[in-house]
Amino acid sequence: MERRKVYVTVNADHKPDGSCRPITITMSDREKYEIDKVMQICHCASEVGGRGMRYTIRIGRCETYLFEEQSGRWFVEAKMRNC
Repeated sequence: MERRKVYVTVNADHKPDGSCRPITITMSDREKYEIDKVMQICHCASEVGGRGMRYTIRIGRCETYLFEEQSGRWFVEAKMRNC
């Protein structure tokens, strides 16, 4: 399945030690998703372009990647549906 970069709004908890934990993601259509678990955090490149801190997250039963670019913008690798 093809993926594309989709910028999202993220509500995150920022700690005094500089760490960050994303709590929710709001998509451009205003659909809001609660992040159930952050499973891994690493610095890495995205397959759809861009790089930054990659958060491997779980929303319900689905796992995906959430990226925080150095500019402070957040994006997900969204799955494209073939019509």
